[in-house]
Amino acid sequence: MPFPRMHLEPEHELFRTSVRRYLQAEMADKVDRWRDQGHVDRADFAAFGAQGWLCLWAEEEYGGPGIRDIRYDQVLQEETIRWTDIGFFHNAHSMLVGPYLDRFATPEQKARFLPGAVSGETVMAIAMTEPDTGSDLAAIRTRAEDMGDHWLLNGAKTYISNGIIGDLFVVAAKTGAGRGQIGLFVVTADMAGFSRGRHLKKLGLPAQDTAEIRFDNVKVPKENLLGDPGAGFAYMTECLAVERTMSAISSLAHAQAAFDVTLDWVKERRAFGRPIGAFQNTRFVMAELRAKLDMAQAWLDQCVVLANDDRLTAEDAAALKLVCSELQGEVADQGLQLHGGAGYMDEMPIARMFRDARIARIYAGTSEIMKEIIGRALGLGEKDLR
Repeated sequence: MPFPRMHLEPEHELFRTSVRRYLQAEMADKVDRWRDQGHVDRADFAAFGAQGWLCLWAEEEYGGPGIRDIRYDQVLQEETIRWTDIGFFHNAHSMLVGPYLDRFATPEQKARFLPGAVSGETVMAIAMTEPDTGSDLAAIRTRAEDMGDHWLLNGAKTYISNGIIGDLFVVAAKTGAGRGQIGLFVVTADMAGFSRGRHLKKLGLPAQDTAEIRFDNVKVPKENLLGDPGAGFAYMTECLAVERTMSAISSLAHAQAAFDVTLDWVKERRAFGRPIGAFQNTRFVMAELRAKLDMAQAWLDQCVVLANDDRLTAEDAAALKLVCSELQGEVADQGLQLHGGAGYMDEMPIARMFRDARIARIYAGTSEIMKEIIGRALGLGEKDLR
């Protein structure tokens, strides 16, 4: 049995039960279609909105329940991954893009944008990554020029999650000559000059649509700027701790799901007249994975508590994301190995999990970048050692 999770209250487990029942009854059978067509149906975002599960933090005046407790988002993400597909990126909509509107939007902006986001009528995405720029966000080339009564936006973004079905994009763009002088702009897909490029095919996560988008002389109204036009880099940094915590939640939930399907397999699959789980190697591999999962889960849950209190540091979030994403890959890899040749067949859940897990060590900051952040916090940066 997994180690007891002490940070959850009875109301969180009641929420888990209701989410689980709904997903099993209404969405589990849709996964194959999502993966085949390359995106989750917009109607499924709306269905989540109808349940009240999008942007849980949004206040009642904008249509939300006003629940500022990340534990509910954690439970929702865990159950989504277990019963549907890790590529259903409602989590990015609510907890990656949403916090920018929550933290930096004016009441007028919230009144315009949040009701649709809460209902699921408006699917949200964030546009940071560019063809020549990944983790080094200060080096982006997309530019917004102040034209007096509007901003003129030009540039291109790539690897944009929810890029095909998205309606609202929080776009990072240069607003001045300084390396970190960036603004964040709300761009909607109906604006003249906005266009979608390729629907990108990927190694894994086929249910999650990933796209290129372009901005060709897009006139962005002044009232669509979030906060200060030169403070976007600081805003992005401020939101990274929660983003990486949510990424860690996804990774560990996916790792646990991979462990569970492998455990069922080794109990049933027989070789040389006995279950393969009876072999010492299998027992040792599964025992080590169980211990690592329990350790990571206990740490993750504590980080969720800290994030709820806005006390989770960027360094701790980076370490958490590093450990959970690396463990996700390890569990999926070991699980496939224990499945033998059957694990390499696409019809097996572990094969899908193996492919889907690989991106976790790249998005939301690569493992190498996470190590850089942790190392610098230890006083091991180049400037510190001069």
